[in-house]
Amino acid sequence: MKTTDYFHDNVLPKRPYIRADWCETVIAHPLKREVQVEDGRIRHWGWIVDVGRHLRVVTLADGETVHNAFYDRRFKP
Repeated sequence: MKTTDYFHDNVLPKRPYIRADWCETVIAHPLKREVQVEDGRIRHWGWIVDVGRHLRVVTLADGETVHNAFYDRRFKP
């Protein structure tokens, strides 16, 4: 999985419970996908069965480089 320096240096230390395989699954099979108009980044949402929550994974415009990931309690499928 490709990641940005921001993801590696800031997100993972702050959210050590985020697993790489979850991010890969959400990117491959999202419940919803949305492009951010401002910068072209792509938001992917998926359901993580192991924790019973929705995970939002933000990738760069290439759709594969992970920039951010977090549980999204406001997401409504």
